[in-house]
Amino acid sequence: MSNPVTESGAIPMPRQSREERQQHILNAALRCVRRSGFHGASMSDIASEAKMSVGVIYRYFANKEAIVEAIVANDLAEMRAMFAEWESVPDDALLDTLLDTLERAIEHKYTLNNAGLALEVLAEAARNPRVAAIVERADVQERDLGRSLYRRISPGRNQGQLEARGEIISMIFDGMMIRAISNPQSDRQALLAALRQVMTVLFTLPDHP
Repeated sequence: MSNPVTESGAIPMPRQSREERQQHILNAALRCVRRSGFHGASMSDIASEAKMSVGVIYRYFANKEAIVEAIVANDLAEMRAMFAEWESVPDDALLDTLLDTLERAIEHKYTLNNAGLALEVLAEAARNPRVAAIVERADVQERDLGRSLYRRISPGRNQGQLEARGEIISMIFDGMMIRAISNPQSDRQALLAALRQVMTVLFTLPDHP
């Protein structure tokens, strides 16, 4: 027997928790964004993809900026979880532990869906001040997480040097998303070997005068 359809054209969803339904909508939004970009994905498009009415979508997300905020929050939560795993690692083993995660990080950054979505968020931030504010707030939190990690690996380092080297690391990983699109066939193993060397130098090279 086919599912009944409401007057709005939406198919009634199985009973779900609020969090499950919110994630269902967010997943639908991600598919729309990957097809059409944030600028081209309307709330009605997202509702159609989620098989819900537009009114239901607005109960969970007031606007597209709220969807961006949820996407950014998910990414930040994943980052926090990863950093939480490192809290139990002894300081003198932390650099090696970090280097061991680089292969996974490269694969994540070079996955086209991940790279494309991140660049869509940044493109929207470039034209939408509200999205720019969301991205900037998330970046502050990510830098705070990184700073706490870098201090453990390089205790006593000059604060300015710590900030500068952390910024370079962010530039490297952000740049990977561009390279994932412009040079998707790059040699990942060669990249991994070079990146391990670069990260080791950044964390161990003494401060310059």
